Amino acid sequence: MKKILVANRGEIAIRVMKTAKKMGIQTVAVYSTIDRNSPHVKFADQAVCIGEAPSNQSYLLSSKIIEVAKSLNVDAIHPGYGFLSENADFAEEVEKNNLIFIGPKSKAIRVMGSKLAAKEAVMHYNIPMVPGVDHAIIDIEEAKKTANAVGFPILIKASAGGGGKGMRVVEKEADFEAQMNRAISEATAAFGDGSVFIEKYVASPRHIEIQVMADSHGNILYFFERECSVQRRHQKVVEEAPSAVLTPELRKKMGEAAVMVAKACDYLGAGTVEFLLDENHNFYFLEMNTRLQVEHPVTELISGVDLVELQIKVARGEALPMKQEDLFIHGHALELRVYAEDPMNDFLPSVGHLDVYQLPTGEGVRVDNGFEQGMDIPIYYDPMLSKLITYGKTREEAIELMLKAIDDYKVEGVQTTLPFGKFVFEHEAFRSGNFDTHFVKKYYDAEILQNQRKTEAEIAAMVALKQYFEDQKIVRLPIQ
Repeated sequence: MKKILVANRGEIAIRVMKTAKKMGIQTVAVYSTIDRNSPHVKFADQAVCIGEAPSNQSYLLSSKIIEVAKSLNVDAIHPGYGFLSENADFAEEVEKNNLIFIGPKSKAIRVMGSKLAAKEAVMHYNIPMVPGVDHAIIDIEEAKKTANAVGFPILIKASAGGGGKGMRVVEKEADFEAQMNRAISEATAAFGDGSVFIEKYVASPRHIEIQVMADSHGNILYFFERECSVQRRHQKVVEEAPSAVLTPELRKKMGEAAVMVAKACDYLGAGTVEFLLDENHNFYFLEMNTRLQVEHPVTELISGVDLVELQIKVARGEALPMKQEDLFIHGHALELRVYAEDPMNDFLPSVGHLDVYQLPTGEGVRVDNGFEQGMDIPIYYDPMLSKLITYGKTREEAIELMLKAIDDYKVEGVQTTLPFGKFVFEHEAFRSGNFDTHFVKKYYDAEILQNQRKTEAEIAAMVALKQYFEDQKIVRLPIQ
């Protein structure tokens, strides 16, 4: 494998290219017209414009991307995450064109891409699942009977979906029909498939996921867990590894269950098996993401492996260079997704110009970044600017490093999730480890953040004023 095309943009494109370059592999970037001056374009050995700004005219053009790869004698395509990363047709098309897809085979993507097909595949392996229905429903009356049989509260979920779209919690029967119609309509709009399924709503869950890696020689390893319970709109914003609540026994049990899930779909490469953990520490299979996850850096830091390097080695047909017993957890890592969103205004995207953009540095601080000072934030893509990651010997050390890194991260011109991150990492519920996926609903209020910022600004002004008077005293001292 001498040359890889990265079919993505921003921080993940750079992340993949860094490892490829380290391995002596050349890289090709693709970009849309609005991204022509983006860092990932400059970082690559070669770069090709593939279309206009909207992703359906550029980053989602599978045939165009394959055409570019063939014209530049590329050996493999890495999809990153998002865009075409979980598109089974794209994976198949790549293979048909005698190129290597750095990811699972199309069959595994198809099976795990449908939540219902995934449940069916893992059912034979005795993996715990949330009680619910095992087939897609569109008919309201049938759905109502199912909901009553499962028992309220229930969760309606889009079969084809993810990212919180087509998902509705229904507390009582009276609200069921309206919420069902909303879920169907949202799923149809987002995925072109309105089928949903119903399962029991787990009231106080934690969201725990297990990183797996499988080679073509029958080896499947798990690289421990990530805690992803701090979410807004069902989407993760803070992640950590390891989880503050898993015992070694539970970790082993969940890791082995994740390996069975990978086995169930004949998996290849990097994948993540997601579980819900209830208040009694019972775990239930949720879904499998058939790609590299946004939050993979926290796993890399605690396990000492480069997951992208392993992806590339597996895609080349190599066996995994370690065994399960060689893997240990060292230290603690945290990640904050830095989005151009306004935490004061319901996390709405904040479009604008990066007047100031300075990254924190130092030991134990890693920033996977895709932007530079002076750039505009395009409205066409996910609003994530970077991932701020800290690593310490203990959880407490990682938290303190994170708080300092947030203070050192200077952004002007757009609103970001940095102040929200500071709120989370300072909050007693997070610091104690006693929190679940309702963290934002339970504890977060934009007004609290507003007051916090106001107090900080007042303290800063008082410190500046005190310094000014001190300086005046020095200036007025008579010359001896």
